[in-house]
Amino acid sequence: MGSMYGILKAEYIKRYGTQKWEEHNRIIEDFWQGIRKKVFDLNLDYPNTRLYQDGLPVCGKEMAIIEELVKMGSHNHQILMELIQFGAKLEGTEDPNLLLEEYTYLKEGSAHLDDPKGKRKYQKLAGSLLQKRDAYIAQRIDKTLREGETGLLFIGIAHRVNEQLPEDIETDYLIYRLPFKEGFFRYEKES
Repeated sequence: MGSMYGILKAEYIKRYGTQKWEEHNRIIEDFWQGIRKKVFDLNLDYPNTRLYQDGLPVCGKEMAIIEELVKMGSHNHQILMELIQFGAKLEGTEDPNLLLEEYTYLKEGSAHLDDPKGKRKYQKLAGSLLQKRDAYIAQRIDKTLREGETGLLFIGIAHRVNEQLPEDIETDYLIYRLPFKEGFFRYEKES
């Protein structure tokens, strides 16, 4: 949802003020530095590591998307780029049609957040869409993660991908509870 950054930033500042926005950004900076440290402390076998990213469509242009987001200063995507440079393999993670549908809901839904009825309708649709996305992501991981490989999934905490993975994929959590709804999971396919 990078294209909505300006709108989201303006809304945040309008609601909470510039000082809170700057404080929020400092917290985010510290947060991603902590995640980076935890990821590299895993001492992964990079050529046998697959990377999955929340919001990254299966489209044949995954690397170009990551490169663009790195240029925009995304800490998350900077970590992905480092892992790729060490030999990890980037995988398209999400169904582009579901992402487009969510983008439309976000864009249209934000206009109805002041209306309780509109807000409930939006939340119901968003929850249903999240379940569909999770199912697709779980299928994508199962399809692409090979025996003996490790998969790293960077995902928002509202997701429940782990509940839809097959039993032969062992799930480990790098971080359990996070502010700002960001999560990180590590998956390994059992031999």
